[in-house]
Amino acid sequence: MAVVADTSQQDYNDSIVGEHPDLPDDDNSPKDEQKYLNEKILIPDAGTPTFSFKKLWMFSGPGFLMSIAYLDPGNIESDLQSGAAAGYKLLWVLLASTILGLLLQRLAARLGVVTGCDLAEICRKHYTKYPRIMLWLMIEFAIIGSDMQEVIGTAIAINLLSNQRIPLWGGVIITIVDTFTFLFFEKFGLRKLEAFFVLLITIMAVTFGYEYVMVKPDQGEVVKGLFYPYCSGCGRNELLQAVGIIGAIIMPHNIYLHSALVKSRQVNRSRPTEVKEANKYYLIECSIALFVSLLINIFVIAVFGAAFYGKSNMDVYNMCAKSGSPYLDKLPKNNHTLEVDIFKGGVVLGCYFGTPALYIWAIGVLAAGQSSTMTGTYSGQFVMALPFALIPILTFTSLRTEMREFTNGMIGKIVGVLITLLILAVNAYFVVDFVDHLGHAYEYVIAGVVLFLYLVFVFYLLWLSCRLAGLSCPSIKQDRRFTHQILRE
Repeated sequence: MAVVADTSQQDYNDSIVGEHPDLPDDDNSPKDEQKYLNEKILIPDAGTPTFSFKKLWMFSGPGFLMSIAYLDPGNIESDLQSGAAAGYKLLWVLLASTILGLLLQRLAARLGVVTGCDLAEICRKHYTKYPRIMLWLMIEFAIIGSDMQEVIGTAIAINLLSNQRIPLWGGVIITIVDTFTFLFFEKFGLRKLEAFFVLLITIMAVTFGYEYVMVKPDQGEVVKGLFYPYCSGCGRNELLQAVGIIGAIIMPHNIYLHSALVKSRQVNRSRPTEVKEANKYYLIECSIALFVSLLINIFVIAVFGAAFYGKSNMDVYNMCAKSGSPYLDKLPKNNHTLEVDIFKGGVVLGCYFGTPALYIWAIGVLAAGQSSTMTGTYSGQFVMALPFALIPILTFTSLRTEMREFTNGMIGKIVGVLITLLILAVNAYFVVDFVDHLGHAYEYVIAGVVLFLYLVFVFYLLWLSCRLAGLSCPSIKQDRRFTHQILRE
C-alpha cells in the first residue's frame, strides 16, 4: 500500500519531487495514458525488511502473465522439432536461453518499478518522432507474427479435439471470439485475471507433464542434456533448431509487456526501501514463473526426443497405420527424418501412446495458444509508439536520470551488451541462411536492401543510446524538449 515517507526520508523525497514535480509519489505514470491495469494491488507492510510469503503472494501475477510468451505454440513447436531432430542434445540451449530471458525480464521489471513508466512510455519520452514510429512498426510486426502462430496453434488444437469436425478457419474464428471474451475477465478484477492465466499454465504443466510421465524419458540423459553443452554429430538442421530455440524464448514485445504489468502494485517510489523490496519480490516471482515455463518446455523436448529421435516419416506412418489412425493422409510417406509440427505432433503421440495422448496434447496446446493470444493482445496496448526491446531496455535501465540508485552496474551493462550482441548474431544467422537459399537475382537485391536498412536502424539506435547516456536531465517535464534539442544539434 502507499506509505507516507517518514521524516528521515524528507530530504530524499524533496529531491525526488524536485526532479519529478508533475508526478505523484506512488505512481508516476500519466493517468490519462493508462489503458489497462488501473487497479492497484495494495502491499501489506510495504518497505519492511523481513521476507514475507504473504507479500510474495501479493506481488505474484505479472511474472506468470509474462511467462506465457515462453509457452506459446511457437515455442512448443520449436521444442518438439528440436527433440525429434536432436534428442536431448539441445536442452542446454533451452536452459541458457531461459536464463538470458530472466536477466532481460528483470531489467524490464526494474524499469517499471523504479520509474513508474513502462518501456514504451520511456522510449516515447526520450526518442524523437521518426525513431518512435520505426520502433513501433517493427514491434507491431513482431506481435502480428507471434499472434499468427498463436491463433493458428489454438485453431489446430480445436481441430484435433473435434476430430477435424471444426476446420482450421472455424478454429481461428472461435479463437478470436473467445480471446476477446476472456479479456473481459479484467472487469472482474486484476487478481482474478491473473488467477485465470495461472490456471492455463497449470493445464499446460499437467498435460505436457502427463506426456512426459507416459513416455518415460531417460532421466540421466535429460540431466546431461541440460547441463552438458554438447551436440555431437550435429549439423545444419540441429544448428537451426538451436537458433530457433533462442528466437522463440526471447521475444521483444514481452519485455514491454512486463515493464507495464509490474505497475499494477502500489509502490511509493519516494521510498527507496519500498522500491528495493518490490524489485526483490518481482525477481523471485519472475524466477519461479520462468522455472515453471522451463519445466514445461523440457517436458515437450524430452517427450519427442525420447519417442521420436532417429525415426523416419515412414516409421511413424507404419505405426499410425497399425493403430488405425484417421490422420494417415496427413503424414508423409518417405524415409526422411521425421518432420513434425504441432498438428503432426499430436497425431504421432496418438499413434504411439493411444488416443488419450492426442487429446491431452491438444488440450495443452489449446491452453498455450489461448493464453499467449491474450497476452499478445495486451502487449499491443503497451507498445503503441514503439520498439525493438533490447537496446532500449539496456539504455534506459543504465540512465541515472531515470533509475537513480537502481541504475545498472558495470557487470549488468556488460551482460546486457553481450545478450544484445547474441540476439543480433542470431538474427544475422537467420538472414544469412535465408539468403543462401534464394534462387533469383531480384530476391537477393530485396534481401540486401532490407538487411542494409535493418543494420542502419540498429546502429542508429545504438548512436541514440550513446547520446542519451551522456545527457543530464533536470526534470521529467523538460526531458523530451531537452533530448530533442540535443539530438537536433
